[in-house]
Amino acid sequence: MKLTVEQLLNKYSKDTFHASEVKRLALMIFDETNKKIHELKPEYREYLAAAALLHDIGYYIESDGHNKHSMRMIIEQGLEGFSVQETKIIGCICRYHRGGLPDKEKHEVYNCFEKKERKIVKRLGGILKIADGFDKRHPNLIKEINLNYDSRNNIAEFILTPDGKSNKPDITAAIRKRDLYEIGFKCQSIIKIAI
Repeated sequence: MKLTVEQLLNKYSKDTFHASEVKRLALMIFDETNKKIHELKPEYREYLAAAALLHDIGYYIESDGHNKHSMRMIIEQGLEGFSVQETKIIGCICRYHRGGLPDKEKHEVYNCFEKKERKIVKRLGGILKIADGFDKRHPNLIKEINLNYDSRNNIAEFILTPDGKSNKPDITAAIRKRDLYEIGFKCQSIIKIAI
């Protein structure tokens, strides 16, 4: 029997707060990217939301390679409300929220996708990877994310608005994790904190 995304999250996750925060941040990035860089289909937002909630369930098995475990768990269990192919896409998005980049020569699941599906995985995986980097220390310090896009130079500028607490968000992890976003959307990126 397939479980819903929420049931799978509650069954295997110890930190649903982090998952919810990453989902919130990822959807802000998606919406800004959709408006300012490249129009994305509404169902892709659903894939991203599901992947954001489930990206860390692999910790249930072990922390080493938890992203790969997350992918396998999602694909093996299936997801209610999503087709088998959509479930594989969601699992693959989780797979690339950390670690290496997609490689169709080495990664079996990614290799089975058509070119269009691989592009979806790269784009949504890139969004998830940055969102996870924004919540690396789980502080919930980001109120809003705005995106400026310089189409002439292909530069995406993320501007983070802090929530008003005394601490500013630590963007170090997100800076390291922006590679897949840049590949997926064929741009360079800059991350700034609004003053």
